[in-house]
Amino acid sequence: MAKEQKTFYGGQAVMEGVMMRGPKDYCVAVRDPKGEIQHKTEKIATSGLVSTLGKIPILRGIVRLGSSMVVGMKVMTASAEMAGLDNGEEEAPSKFDRWLERKLGDKLTNVLIIFAVILSLGFSVAMFMVLPTWLSGFLSPVLGENLWALGIVEGLVRLAIFIIYLGLISRLKDIQRVFQYHGAEHMVINCHEAGDALTPQNAAKHSRLHKRCGTSFLLFVMLISMIFFLFVRTDDMWLRLASRVLFVPFIAGISFEVIRWAGISNSIIVRVLSWPGFMMQKITTAVPDEKQLEVAIAALEGVFAAERGENLENSGNESMGEEPN
Repeated sequence: MAKEQKTFYGGQAVMEGVMMRGPKDYCVAVRDPKGEIQHKTEKIATSGLVSTLGKIPILRGIVRLGSSMVVGMKVMTASAEMAGLDNGEEEAPSKFDRWLERKLGDKLTNVLIIFAVILSLGFSVAMFMVLPTWLSGFLSPVLGENLWALGIVEGLVRLAIFIIYLGLISRLKDIQRVFQYHGAEHMVINCHEAGDALTPQNAAKHSRLHKRCGTSFLLFVMLISMIFFLFVRTDDMWLRLASRVLFVPFIAGISFEVIRWAGISNSIIVRVLSWPGFMMQKITTAVPDEKQLEVAIAALEGVFAAERGENLENSGNESMGEEPN
Protein backbone atom coordinates (compact mmCIF):
# COMPACT_ATOMS: atom_id res chain seq x y z
CA MET A 1 0.00 0.00 0.00
CA ALA A 2 1.39 3.41 -0.98
CA LYS A 3 2.21 5.69 1.89
CA GLU A 4 -0.21 8.61 2.14
CA GLN A 5 1.53 11.89 1.40
CA LYS A 6 1.04 14.54 4.02
CA THR A 7 -0.36 17.87 2.86
CA PHE A 8 1.45 20.93 4.14
CA TYR A 9 -0.26 24.29 4.50
CA GLY A 10 1.38 27.66 4.82
CA GLY A 11 0.67 31.29 4.21
CA GLN A 12 1.58 34.83 5.02
CA ALA A 13 0.30 37.82 6.93
CA VAL A 14 -1.44 40.54 4.91
CA MET A 15 -3.03 43.88 5.74
CA GLU A 16 -5.42 43.17 8.64
CA GLY A 17 -5.52 39.50 7.79
CA VAL A 18 -3.91 36.25 6.72
CA MET A 19 -3.51 34.33 3.49
CA MET A 20 -3.37 30.53 3.72
CA ARG A 21 -2.49 28.26 0.83
CA GLY A 22 -2.55 24.56 0.08
CA PRO A 23 -1.23 22.65 -2.94
CA LYS A 24 -3.94 23.94 -5.31
CA ASP A 25 -5.91 26.68 -3.54
CA TYR A 26 -5.39 29.73 -1.39
CA CYS A 27 -7.67 31.91 0.68
CA VAL A 28 -7.13 35.41 2.04
CA ALA A 29 -9.21 36.43 5.05
CA VAL A 30 -9.39 39.99 6.37
CA ARG A 31 -11.34 41.78 9.09
CA ASP A 32 -13.09 44.78 7.56
CA PRO A 33 -13.85 48.14 9.25
CA LYS A 34 -17.24 46.76 10.42
CA GLY A 35 -15.46 44.00 12.32
CA GLU A 36 -16.64 41.26 9.95
CA ILE A 37 -14.33 38.69 8.37
CA GLN A 38 -14.21 38.90 4.58
CA HIS A 39 -12.49 36.20 2.56
CA LYS A 40 -11.68 35.37 -1.05
CA THR A 41 -10.47 32.08 -2.45
CA GLU A 42 -8.69 31.24 -5.67
CA LYS A 43 -7.21 28.28 -7.49
CA ILE A 44 -3.46 28.33 -8.00
CA ALA A 45 -3.21 27.91 -11.76
CA THR A 46 -0.07 26.15 -12.98
CA SER A 47 1.19 25.25 -16.44
CA GLY A 48 2.51 21.82 -17.38
CA LEU A 49 6.09 23.08 -17.37
CA VAL A 50 5.73 24.66 -13.93
CA SER A 51 4.18 21.45 -12.57
CA THR A 52 7.08 19.41 -13.96
CA LEU A 53 9.74 21.76 -12.56
CA GLY A 54 7.89 21.73 -9.25
CA LYS A 55 8.80 18.06 -8.81
CA ILE A 56 12.56 18.47 -9.36
CA PRO A 57 14.68 19.14 -6.24
CA ILE A 58 16.21 22.64 -6.08
CA LEU A 59 14.25 23.74 -9.17
CA ARG A 60 10.99 23.31 -7.23
CA GLY A 61 12.27 25.79 -4.66
CA ILE A 62 12.85 28.39 -7.36
CA VAL A 63 9.36 27.76 -8.78
CA ARG A 64 7.77 27.96 -5.32
CA LEU A 65 9.59 31.21 -4.53
CA GLY A 66 8.34 32.81 -7.74
CA SER A 67 4.81 31.57 -7.10
CA SER A 68 4.84 32.83 -3.52
CA MET A 69 6.02 36.28 -4.56
CA VAL A 70 3.33 36.65 -7.25
CA VAL A 71 0.53 35.36 -5.01
CA GLY A 72 1.85 37.38 -2.08
CA MET A 73 1.88 40.64 -4.02
CA LYS A 74 -1.65 40.02 -5.28
CA VAL A 75 -3.15 39.20 -1.90
CA MET A 76 -1.45 42.19 -0.27
CA THR A 77 -3.26 44.44 -2.75
CA ALA A 78 -6.54 42.57 -2.29
CA SER A 79 -6.28 42.63 1.50
CA ALA A 80 -5.84 46.42 1.56
CA GLU A 81 -9.07 46.79 -0.42
CA MET A 82 -10.94 44.24 1.72
CA ALA A 83 -9.78 45.91 4.94
CA GLY A 84 -11.03 49.30 3.73
CA LEU A 85 -7.53 50.76 3.58
CA ASP A 86 -7.87 51.78 -0.06
CA ASN A 87 -10.98 53.95 0.09
CA GLY A 88 -9.44 57.32 -0.62
CA GLU A 89 -10.59 59.48 -3.51
CA GLU A 90 -9.34 58.11 -6.78
CA GLU A 91 -7.24 60.44 -8.86
CA ALA A 92 -8.08 60.99 -12.51
CA PRO A 93 -6.02 58.57 -14.64
CA SER A 94 -3.01 60.14 -16.32
CA LYS A 95 -2.29 59.86 -20.04
CA PHE A 96 0.19 57.10 -19.26
CA ASP A 97 -2.45 55.19 -17.22
CA ARG A 98 -4.96 55.46 -20.07
CA TRP A 99 -2.32 54.30 -22.57
CA LEU A 100 -1.55 51.23 -20.42
CA GLU A 101 -5.26 50.39 -20.16
CA ARG A 102 -5.66 50.62 -23.93
CA LYS A 103 -2.60 48.47 -24.64
CA LEU A 104 -3.01 45.82 -21.94
CA GLY A 105 -6.73 45.80 -21.17
CA ASP A 106 -7.66 43.05 -18.70
CA LYS A 107 -4.01 41.97 -18.43
CA LEU A 108 -2.98 45.28 -16.83
CA THR A 109 -3.37 44.09 -13.22
CA ASN A 110 -1.26 40.96 -13.74
CA VAL A 111 1.42 42.93 -15.58
CA LEU A 112 1.62 45.46 -12.75
CA ILE A 113 1.85 42.66 -10.18
CA ILE A 114 4.69 40.98 -12.08
CA PHE A 115 6.44 44.36 -12.40
CA ALA A 116 6.08 44.89 -8.64
CA VAL A 117 7.51 41.41 -7.98
CA ILE A 118 10.52 42.19 -10.20
CA LEU A 119 11.11 45.46 -8.33
CA SER A 120 10.80 43.71 -4.97
CA LEU A 121 13.16 40.94 -6.02
CA GLY A 122 15.62 43.48 -7.41
CA PHE A 123 15.58 45.43 -4.15
CA SER A 124 16.17 42.26 -2.12
CA VAL A 125 19.09 41.13 -4.28
CA ALA A 126 20.64 44.60 -4.18
CA MET A 127 20.18 44.95 -0.41
CA PHE A 128 21.18 41.48 0.76
CA MET A 129 23.54 40.25 -1.96
CA VAL A 130 25.14 43.13 -3.84
CA LEU A 131 25.49 45.64 -0.95
CA PRO A 132 27.33 43.24 1.44
CA THR A 133 29.72 42.25 -1.36
CA TRP A 134 30.43 45.90 -2.17
CA LEU A 135 30.90 46.89 1.48
CA SER A 136 33.20 43.97 2.25
CA GLY A 137 35.29 44.97 -0.78
CA PHE A 138 36.64 47.90 1.21
CA LEU A 139 38.48 45.37 3.38
CA SER A 140 40.35 43.85 0.43
CA PRO A 141 43.47 45.97 1.03
CA VAL A 142 43.53 44.80 4.66
CA LEU A 143 42.88 41.11 3.99
CA GLY A 144 45.10 40.96 0.92
CA GLU A 145 44.79 37.69 -0.99
CA ASN A 146 42.97 35.90 1.82
CA LEU A 147 39.72 35.38 -0.12
CA TRP A 148 38.40 32.93 2.49
CA ALA A 149 38.48 35.63 5.15
CA LEU A 150 36.87 38.09 2.75
CA GLY A 151 34.07 35.60 2.08
CA ILE A 152 33.43 35.16 5.81
CA VAL A 153 33.38 38.92 6.37
CA GLU A 154 30.97 39.33 3.46
CA GLY A 155 28.64 36.70 4.93
CA LEU A 156 28.70 38.36 8.35
CA VAL A 157 27.97 41.77 6.79
CA ARG A 158 25.05 40.22 4.87
CA LEU A 159 23.68 38.70 8.06
CA ALA A 160 24.08 41.97 9.97
CA ILE A 161 22.20 43.93 7.29
CA PHE A 162 19.38 41.36 7.40
CA ILE A 163 19.03 41.56 11.19
CA ILE A 164 19.23 45.37 11.25
CA TYR A 165 16.62 45.58 8.48
CA LEU A 166 14.20 43.33 10.40
CA GLY A 167 14.83 45.26 13.60
CA LEU A 168 14.09 48.61 11.95
CA ILE A 169 10.87 47.62 10.17
CA SER A 170 9.59 45.87 13.30
CA ARG A 171 9.38 49.30 14.97
CA LEU A 172 6.78 50.55 12.46
CA LYS A 173 3.24 50.52 13.87
CA ASP A 174 1.60 49.07 10.74
CA ILE A 175 4.26 46.37 10.50
CA GLN A 176 3.66 45.42 14.14
CA ARG A 177 0.04 44.64 13.22
CA VAL A 178 1.23 42.53 10.29
CA PHE A 179 3.63 40.68 12.60
CA GLN A 180 0.71 39.86 14.94
CA TYR A 181 -1.15 38.30 12.02
CA HIS A 182 2.07 36.50 11.11
CA GLY A 183 2.05 35.02 14.61
CA ALA A 184 -1.63 34.09 14.19
CA GLU A 185 -0.83 32.29 10.95
CA HIS A 186 1.85 30.16 12.63
CA MET A 187 -0.27 29.38 15.69
CA VAL A 188 -3.20 28.21 13.57
CA ILE A 189 -0.95 26.07 11.35
CA ASN A 190 0.68 24.55 14.45
CA CYS A 191 -2.78 23.91 15.90
CA HIS A 192 -3.89 22.12 12.74
CA GLU A 193 -0.69 20.06 12.47
CA ALA A 194 -1.09 19.01 16.11
CA GLY A 195 -4.54 17.62 15.27
CA ASP A 196 -6.42 20.05 17.52
CA ALA A 197 -9.78 21.55 16.63
CA LEU A 198 -9.41 24.95 14.98
CA THR A 199 -10.63 27.36 17.64
CA PRO A 200 -8.99 30.58 18.84
CA GLN A 201 -8.65 29.05 22.31
CA ASN A 202 -6.82 25.98 20.99
CA ALA A 203 -4.63 27.99 18.63
CA ALA A 204 -3.61 30.33 21.46
CA LYS A 205 -1.96 27.36 23.21
CA HIS A 206 0.47 26.82 20.33
CA SER A 207 3.77 28.47 19.47
CA ARG A 208 3.94 31.48 17.18
CA LEU A 209 7.15 30.02 15.72
CA HIS A 210 7.24 27.52 12.84
CA LYS A 211 10.05 25.61 11.12
CA ARG A 212 8.76 26.33 7.60
CA CYS A 213 8.48 30.09 8.10
CA GLY A 214 9.65 32.45 5.36
CA THR A 215 11.86 34.24 7.89
CA SER A 216 13.73 30.99 8.52
CA PHE A 217 13.97 30.47 4.76
CA LEU A 218 15.61 33.88 4.31
CA LEU A 219 18.03 33.17 7.13
CA PHE A 220 18.97 29.87 5.47
CA VAL A 221 19.60 31.84 2.27
CA MET A 222 22.01 34.07 4.21
CA LEU A 223 23.84 31.19 5.87
CA ILE A 224 24.00 28.95 2.80
CA SER A 225 25.21 31.83 0.65
CA MET A 226 28.02 32.43 3.17
CA ILE A 227 29.17 28.82 2.80
CA PHE A 228 28.60 28.65 -0.96
CA PHE A 229 30.53 31.82 -1.79
CA LEU A 230 33.54 30.59 0.17
CA PHE A 231 34.07 28.29 -2.83
CA VAL A 232 33.26 30.93 -5.49
CA ARG A 233 36.31 33.10 -4.99
CA THR A 234 37.70 35.86 -7.18
CA ASP A 235 39.54 39.08 -6.46
CA ASP A 236 37.71 40.88 -9.28
CA MET A 237 34.93 42.98 -7.75
CA TRP A 238 32.69 42.92 -10.82
CA LEU A 239 32.91 39.13 -11.09
CA ARG A 240 32.11 38.82 -7.40
CA LEU A 241 29.05 41.06 -7.76
CA ALA A 242 27.87 39.17 -10.86
CA SER A 243 28.25 35.80 -9.15
CA ARG A 244 26.17 36.97 -6.18
CA VAL A 245 23.30 37.88 -8.50
CA LEU A 246 23.51 34.89 -10.85
CA PHE A 247 23.62 32.27 -8.09
CA VAL A 248 20.65 33.67 -6.11
CA PRO A 249 18.11 31.23 -7.67
CA PHE A 250 20.40 28.24 -7.00
CA ILE A 251 20.93 29.26 -3.37
CA ALA A 252 17.18 29.84 -2.94
CA GLY A 253 16.55 26.35 -4.33
CA ILE A 254 18.98 24.76 -1.87
CA SER A 255 17.47 26.76 1.01
CA PHE A 256 14.00 25.52 0.06
CA GLU A 257 15.19 21.91 0.24
CA VAL A 258 16.73 22.50 3.68
CA ILE A 259 13.62 24.13 5.11
CA ARG A 260 11.40 21.47 3.50
CA TRP A 261 13.47 18.78 5.19
CA ALA A 262 13.28 20.71 8.47
CA GLY A 263 9.50 20.80 8.16
CA ILE A 264 9.16 17.01 8.08
CA SER A 265 11.92 16.02 10.49
CA ASN A 266 12.24 16.38 14.23
CA SER A 267 15.84 15.22 14.58
CA ILE A 268 18.37 16.93 16.81
CA ILE A 269 20.16 18.24 13.71
CA VAL A 270 16.97 19.92 12.50
CA ARG A 271 16.31 21.42 15.92
CA VAL A 272 19.81 22.90 15.95
CA LEU A 273 19.50 24.24 12.39
CA SER A 274 16.03 25.68 13.12
CA TRP A 275 17.08 27.54 16.27
CA PRO A 276 18.55 30.64 14.52
CA GLY A 277 15.40 30.93 12.41
CA PHE A 278 13.24 30.74 15.53
CA MET A 279 15.24 33.59 17.02
CA MET A 280 14.59 35.70 13.91
CA GLN A 281 10.90 34.81 14.08
CA LYS A 282 10.76 36.37 17.52
CA ILE A 283 11.26 39.64 15.62
CA THR A 284 8.90 38.97 12.70
CA THR A 285 6.02 37.51 14.72
CA ALA A 286 4.06 38.87 17.69
CA VAL A 287 1.42 37.39 19.96
CA PRO A 288 -2.00 37.89 18.31
CA ASP A 289 -5.32 38.50 20.01
CA GLU A 290 -8.35 36.22 19.72
CA LYS A 291 -9.89 38.18 16.84
CA GLN A 292 -6.69 37.87 14.80
CA LEU A 293 -6.65 34.12 15.42
CA GLU A 294 -10.25 33.97 14.18
CA VAL A 295 -9.15 35.57 10.90
CA ALA A 296 -6.29 33.09 10.46
CA ILE A 297 -8.68 30.19 11.13
CA ALA A 298 -11.13 31.57 8.57
CA ALA A 299 -8.35 31.67 5.97
CA LEU A 300 -7.31 28.06 6.60
CA GLU A 301 -10.91 26.84 6.65
CA GLY A 302 -11.40 28.66 3.35
CA VAL A 303 -8.62 26.53 1.82
CA PHE A 304 -10.19 23.35 3.24
CA ALA A 305 -13.57 24.35 1.79
CA ALA A 306 -12.02 25.01 -1.63
CA GLU A 307 -10.33 21.61 -1.56
CA ARG A 308 -13.72 20.00 -0.88
CA GLY A 309 -15.22 21.93 -3.77
CA GLU A 310 -17.27 24.06 -1.41
CA ASN A 311 -17.53 27.83 -1.04
CA LEU A 312 -17.84 29.38 2.40
CA GLU A 313 -20.94 31.56 2.61
CA ASN A 314 -19.62 35.02 3.21
CA SER A 315 -20.08 38.41 1.63
CA GLY A 316 -16.43 38.35 0.66
CA ASN A 317 -16.26 34.95 -1.03
CA GLU A 318 -16.07 36.18 -4.59
CA SER A 319 -13.09 35.08 -6.66
CA MET A 320 -10.12 37.35 -7.21
CA GLY A 321 -9.83 36.08 -10.76
CA GLU A 322 -7.36 33.73 -12.41
CA GLU A 323 -3.66 34.30 -12.00
CA PRO A 324 -0.76 32.73 -13.83
CA ASN A 325 1.56 30.96 -11.43
